[in-house]
Amino acid sequence: MFKHTRKLQYNAKPDRPDPIMARRLQEALGGQWGETTGMMSYLSQGWSSTGDEKYKDLLLDTGTEEIGHVEMISTMIGYLLEGAPTTMTTEEMKNDPAKAALLSGMDPEHALVHGLNAGLNNPNGAAWNAGYVTSSGNLVADMRFNVVRESQARLQVSRLYDMTDDEGVRDMLKFLLARETQHQLQFMKAQEELEEKYGVIVPGNMHDIEHSEYAHVLMNFSDGEGSREFEGQVAKDGQKFTYQENPEAMGGIPEVKPADPRLHNDQG
Repeated sequence: MFKHTRKLQYNAKPDRPDPIMARRLQEALGGQWGETTGMMSYLSQGWSSTGDEKYKDLLLDTGTEEIGHVEMISTMIGYLLEGAPTTMTTEEMKNDPAKAALLSGMDPEHALVHGLNAGLNNPNGAAWNAGYVTSSGNLVADMRFNVVRESQARLQVSRLYDMTDDEGVRDMLKFLLARETQHQLQFMKAQEELEEKYGVIVPGNMHDIEHSEYAHVLMNFSDGEGSREFEGQVAKDGQKFTYQENPEAMGGIPEVKPADPRLHNDQG
C-alpha cells in the first residue's frame, strides 16, 4: 500500500522560471540513470526479495523515497516552465530574437505533449523505458547495480548543479546530492555484507562447473600491456591474477552447414 502526502520531501521551487533548465532536469527525471529508474529498480527488487528482511526493507524504503524525488523534480520542472513561450510566428521571431532563442532551446514536448509540465523522457525527448530497470532476483548483482545507478545519478546531478545559478534549483540539487551519497553508502554496505555471505562472484555456486583454469587470466587483446600490472595481484576472491601475453585461439575453425537453399542466403 502507498499513501501520498501532499507535502514534498524537500523544497522544490526555483527563484525564477527557466525553460532551458527545465529541459536539462528531464535527464534526472526520465533519463537512463534518473530518479524513475531508481524508483522502479529498487521497488521491483524489494518486491521480489524473499531473503533477509533488512535488505527487503532497505530497498522498499529507498524505492519509495525515490517516488518523492520524482515528484520533487517534476514539481521543479513545472515551476521552471511557468510563463514559457509556446508559439511564435516567423515575424515574431524576427522581432524578438531573445524569445526565439529561448523557444528553440526548450524541450518542444514540454508544450506539445505535456502542456508545460514534466514528462518521463530525457532532454532530447527519448521516452523513459523499463529496459533501464534492473531487478534480477540476485541481491549481490542488484546491490552492485544500485551503487552504479546512484553513482551515475549523483554525477549527473552534480553537473546539473553547475549548469544553473538559480539558488532555488541548487538548493533542491544539494538535497539530492546528499541523499545519493547516503544511498551509495548503504548499497555498498549491503553489497559487502552479501559478498561476505555468498562470495564476490555472481552467482557464487558455479565454481565446480566452470573451467577454473581461465578464471583468473588477464588476456592481452589490445596493443597496450597495462593489464600486465595486475599480474600477481590478489583478486577479491583470494586468487592471484596471471597474464597471457599472446592469447590462444582454442576453438578451431567453425564448419557450419549451409542453410536450406530456399532461404536464398547465397552461401559463398
